[in-house]
Amino acid sequence: MTLGVEVAYGTRHPWAPPARLIVAWAQAAAGRRASRAQLAIRIVTPAESQQLNREFRGQNRPTNVLSFPAAATAGGDEAAMLGDLAICARIVAREASAQGKTLAAHWAHMVVHGVLHLVGYDHLRREDARRMERRERTLLKKLGFPNPYVMPDHG
Repeated sequence: MTLGVEVAYGTRHPWAPPARLIVAWAQAAAGRRASRAQLAIRIVTPAESQQLNREFRGQNRPTNVLSFPAAATAGGDEAAMLGDLAICARIVAREASAQGKTLAAHWAHMVVHGVLHLVGYDHLRREDARRMERRERTLLKKLGFPNPYVMPDHG
């Protein structure tokens, strides 16, 4: 059994990938760790991102991706809930443009990054950040995308 992913669109502008791509990226990031889990991903507007960020993180600004891990539950036959991601389409597009990346590459990075948070990765300490970035680079390479931490030449 693979990770079950539900994608909901609060917006599709300026561009949001089709659900099949988002699902594939999320499943690749989760790997076997979450093979029986469920994940909900919502594509949001800057206003919705800002509201969620303010309410749950105490930061009154929109952001690219928010991860909400599910509470741990006792074992059972039902698939566990991995958590939720909220990804802001406009911010992802703005960042991709500013960083000289394709929209698809940056979207894949945001999905992978968010799912890695849900399976236990973080980047609060330098050592943890290096570990998370190494995992992101490996996964994105397997998905056919370049290293997200190397900015393309604009010359």
